[in-house]
Amino acid sequence: MSNGPVGVALAGAGVISGQYLRNLTAFPDVRVLGVADLDTERAAAVAREHGVPVSGTLGTVLAVPEVEIVVNLTVPSAHAAVALESLRAGKHVYGEKPFAMDTDEGAKIMAEAANLGLRAGGAPDTFLGAGLQSALHALRSGLIGEPVAVTAATQSLGPESWHPNPEFFYQPGGGPLFDLGPYYLTALVSLLGPVSQVAAGTRKAREQRVVGSGPKEGTVFPVAVPTHVNALLDFPGSATASATFSFDSAVNRRMIEIIGTEGALSLPDPNTFEGPLLARGLRDVDWRELPLSGTTASRGIGVLDLARSIRAGTPHRASGELAYHVLELMAAIADSGERSEFRPIISTLTAPEPLPAGWDPYAATLS
Repeated sequence: MSNGPVGVALAGAGVISGQYLRNLTAFPDVRVLGVADLDTERAAAVAREHGVPVSGTLGTVLAVPEVEIVVNLTVPSAHAAVALESLRAGKHVYGEKPFAMDTDEGAKIMAEAANLGLRAGGAPDTFLGAGLQSALHALRSGLIGEPVAVTAATQSLGPESWHPNPEFFYQPGGGPLFDLGPYYLTALVSLLGPVSQVAAGTRKAREQRVVGSGPKEGTVFPVAVPTHVNALLDFPGSATASATFSFDSAVNRRMIEIIGTEGALSLPDPNTFEGPLLARGLRDVDWRELPLSGTTASRGIGVLDLARSIRAGTPHRASGELAYHVLELMAAIADSGERSEFRPIISTLTAPEPLPAGWDPYAATLS
């Protein structure tokens, strides 16, 4: 088994790469060795900005022997192809959400990783942040008794008002379900375990949208996916959940509330790593804020946990099994919206263990 920091390369040098690089280059247990992009000049510029020694095509960074993990930040339509090429080059893979475009692609990634004795993982890793980890501890402590029901919602008018290239949000692999759903569904599965069946209703408010900012402002583009999704999820032996994912709402809302036999929890926005985390008992007239414990480091802690787990030979938390289960949930929700019937969920998993007390991304543990 290798020792010392784990070598990492990024595939994809788009906007999100900056967040990953700022964090990964600050974690002493990983070394960022390469940045790849179809636009090799962009890859070179991003690499220079963050002090990364190698840039170029995907093949260029896969050829670096010290690279052990490829962080796949490409567009959703390329997730599976990049993951498979990286696995076949002998690298572990960690992908941005969604894990793949569909369950067939996701299953190929999982099978290839298993066949090669490599690991797959995927975003989001927000469930490892202090806010949702503290919620997990509160649930396990019995603070609100047994979970009974969950209400979750992410609602807005969509990203085209501020994003300069919003078209991909409205193509297959996008929409509020596939773009924002992974944060909410991953949080729920990490807290309550796997889902056994789902049902949904879906709608599309408009056939076209308009770019609202940047050089393409005023450009009209088509909408190819539902933009409002209402879903029901059944957690066997636990709660049932209702979830709304919408790009059609004049009401902005980002929330998860868990109702238990002895009280309720109001969780922080699962697209963040912090709080607030609120609780109330059966007879409380208002919410009270709970103290948080854990890390508030941003995107990349899932990659770090993967790196440390590779060295320790232990399961990593933002796993391929979790990412694939969430992918199957989203695919089944979309399918249910078309069929108007409950859809069974085939995959299952054991919910990831909490991070240990004192887990610190900025402390060197690998020597």
